[in-house]
Amino acid sequence: MNKPIERVEGFSKLDQIEKRELVASVLENPNDVMDLLQSFAHQDAEIQELLNEFSENTLTNFPLPYCIAPNFKIDGKNYLVPMVIEESSVVAAASNAAKFWFDKGGFRTEIVNTEKVGQVHFIWNDDVKKLTDNFASLKQELINGTMDITENMRNRGGGILDIVLKDFSHEEPGLMQLFATFETVDSMGANFINSCLERFAMLFKDWYNSLDGAQENGLEIVMCILSNLTPNCMVKCWVECDISDLDNYVPGTSGEDFARRFRTAIRIAQVDSFRATTHNKGIYNGVDAVVLASGNDFRAVEACGHAFASMSGKYTSLTDVKIDGSRFVFTLRLPLALGVVGGLTNLHPLVKLTNKLLGNPSAKTLMGIAAAAGLANNFGAVKSLVTTGIQRGHMKMHLFNIMKQLGVEKHEQAQIIEYFKENVVSVSEVRKCMEMIRENAKV
Repeated sequence: MNKPIERVEGFSKLDQIEKRELVASVLENPNDVMDLLQSFAHQDAEIQELLNEFSENTLTNFPLPYCIAPNFKIDGKNYLVPMVIEESSVVAAASNAAKFWFDKGGFRTEIVNTEKVGQVHFIWNDDVKKLTDNFASLKQELINGTMDITENMRNRGGGILDIVLKDFSHEEPGLMQLFATFETVDSMGANFINSCLERFAMLFKDWYNSLDGAQENGLEIVMCILSNLTPNCMVKCWVECDISDLDNYVPGTSGEDFARRFRTAIRIAQVDSFRATTHNKGIYNGVDAVVLASGNDFRAVEACGHAFASMSGKYTSLTDVKIDGSRFVFTLRLPLALGVVGGLTNLHPLVKLTNKLLGNPSAKTLMGIAAAAGLANNFGAVKSLVTTGIQRGHMKMHLFNIMKQLGVEKHEQAQIIEYFKENVVSVSEVRKCMEMIRENAKV
């Protein structure tokens, strides 16, 4: 039974041991809790100190497997793709799909655009004509007034692309917006964009106060923040082959029948939002794993993708299939704002390793790699769904977790694995098999 938890003051000011002790004190067997937390701390004190600084109130580390999906051919180059994920079937599915497409040209990518978005939301209580008539001069003032912030980005080929005025006063009285677009080259750009936006707000206030007849409450800045919806930061990724190349990909199934069933499954995800949600989650199984391994923000990536999937007014599939004569073409279009500089990329040792394994990619190249992982996982999932079913392969991969959960001894594992080559995996069936092996061992 846990002890009652009282209001905590000054938790962030405690050192790590004191934080652990406080948390452990509300649980049974606090000494065991302390040992557990310490057991996941990095043996290298410098690395642990670095990890502690990545977040707030850190007690220890929460490890996730750092995996490799081999045989990814992307735009003619071969990759060992790092994936950080706790589900083995995701890595297996990505690897199997990559291997299948390897000798069929692999994955091809096209960067459609790399435009990022930032917004200054404000309330305009003055004459709107005063703003619209003078907006060109305001825009130039904002661009000129941020030259010091944008200098390095401009030297790398990026910077502010445009600033437009948007009017939402028909939905909320006085609500308007400076809608700014940016090119951030190889950085994800969140800090850069937010710094520009906050400077915009200061310059906007000064500009307004300099106008003749400016009112005391004529302009109210509400907030300045980038948007994680970046529909014009887009990568297209696809695979294609002759339909005859799909013959017996699933034993006993013709390429024509496989392609037909596959296309029908994609159409279901396009017309039914309930199916589309799980369908797109399968895409993000692969995308998120690469995003995590590369030290990027998977929450922002997912929020963007799901919003993009809804932009037509209906949530729908992010992938599409075309059967063009004898050709099978499977395509993913994904808004994806990633960076290879800044954030964790120069700090986390395993993120550094990811970049080395991927050949120190540009942000555009990383977009293509993440999209390829997503398309590979979607291909593998849909292939299973329309043929053998998803659970057969998934539960086979899950068998090892079940054996650990039930305390199967090492010398018993081989017999259990052999048994489930032909039988359906479930916790109850694994338990029965284990008990049967142990009973036989007594005889």
